[in-house]
Amino acid sequence: MSLYEAQKKIYPRSTKGYFTNWRWIMVWVTQIVFYGIPWLCWGNRQALLLDITTHHFYIFGLILYPQDLIYLTVILIIAALALFLFTAVAGRLWCGFSCPQSVYTEIFLWIERKVEGDRAARIRLDDAKVSLKKVYKKWLKHAVWISFSMWTGFTFLGYFTPIRDLIQAITHFRLGPWETFWICFYGFATYGNAGFLREQVCKYMCPYARFQSVMFDNDTLIVTYDVERGEPRSGRSRNVNANELGLGDCIDCSFCVQVCPVGIDIRDGLQAECISCGLCVDACNSVMDKMGYEPGLIRFATQSGIGQRGSKQEIVQKILRPRVLIYSAVLILLCVSFAVSLSLRPTFTVDVTRDRGVMSRLVPGGKLENVYGLQITNATETPQTYLISAAGLDGLSVASNREFTVNSADSRMFPVSLQILDGSASTGSHKIMFEIESVDRKEYVSEKSIFYVSPE
Repeated sequence: MSLYEAQKKIYPRSTKGYFTNWRWIMVWVTQIVFYGIPWLCWGNRQALLLDITTHHFYIFGLILYPQDLIYLTVILIIAALALFLFTAVAGRLWCGFSCPQSVYTEIFLWIERKVEGDRAARIRLDDAKVSLKKVYKKWLKHAVWISFSMWTGFTFLGYFTPIRDLIQAITHFRLGPWETFWICFYGFATYGNAGFLREQVCKYMCPYARFQSVMFDNDTLIVTYDVERGEPRSGRSRNVNANELGLGDCIDCSFCVQVCPVGIDIRDGLQAECISCGLCVDACNSVMDKMGYEPGLIRFATQSGIGQRGSKQEIVQKILRPRVLIYSAVLILLCVSFAVSLSLRPTFTVDVTRDRGVMSRLVPGGKLENVYGLQITNATETPQTYLISAAGLDGLSVASNREFTVNSADSRMFPVSLQILDGSASTGSHKIMFEIESVDRKEYVSEKSIFYVSPE
């Protein structure tokens, strides 16, 4: 007994229309951004570079460090909340128009159509016996797929290793094992997911399809088949009067099924596999146009709107329900807070570490000394000079060098010694405050520490 259902290969048919055009617009936009950004320069460096080896994350004019992980956390929260908002408003709109799996599947399908032909030609080619023509077309298709996938893997790695250095390493055969692994890994992941797995990723591997139902309700905009208008369905010529025969507008042409990239029949109702790409809407509207019927048998609508036969204005009004407004308000608040936090972020950070190897010591001149290490991180792209001072005890002074310079986007550790007159403070730990000033930018950072006075 077979323990699983064999999957039939899906041969999506091409179509034209409003949503098809928007899908291709999103393909162009996402790919121009993905392949183009690593080549942008900002000053003398790559504009967007997540340099893991140096732990420097360059985002245009912004430099982030591992200690700035809170910003990444906020970005992830904003992305998750935006996904909740989009799903509550329009279902799996992200999946159909912007998800990398959908985008790359569409690109691979376009290559397949150019090499092997339309849907009928691809079915005939797969069913045909092995021949020189079949081997050539299959070989050419996979050669283009693999070339495109490896370029994708190369571009992906270009976000973590300077892409111009990667070009030189490849042309001079100096590409390291780490870079080679990730280019091949991401490249063949693209090749496998977009070339073979395709709809299986959306149906079974992507968790979004499983928890989206939690965010759906009757006022969520989804791709919907108008059952009342379309049933009973029946094939017919254009000259047949459907009203006289008591037939619905659906002529059972299965065009909507043939264009679906995941191979579902939208006429069966809302399904978790539907990625809201709208291709079935374009396909059905083209058939309705040829039959002389009103478009919109399959359309983006809400379940309540379909059931109550509401107008477009009424549907839009119900979409703007309290949950959507709350999501929007919280999302706007987070985005504004994030932007304000980044704008107020200091251009340097300081970590103070007290030298625990020397608790305190007497030095010439009858003074008591504590030694510290100040690690100053310069988050700007120009060298900066910093002035050190300390306060918190009577007579507390900086006995070492007070002025330090840190190179652009660099971090350095400096030894600093503080002194007080012996006997001017009681035995034990005393709270003090380091004041670090950026001389060029007139910015200040304060860091707490302690001054330890040992018993005599």
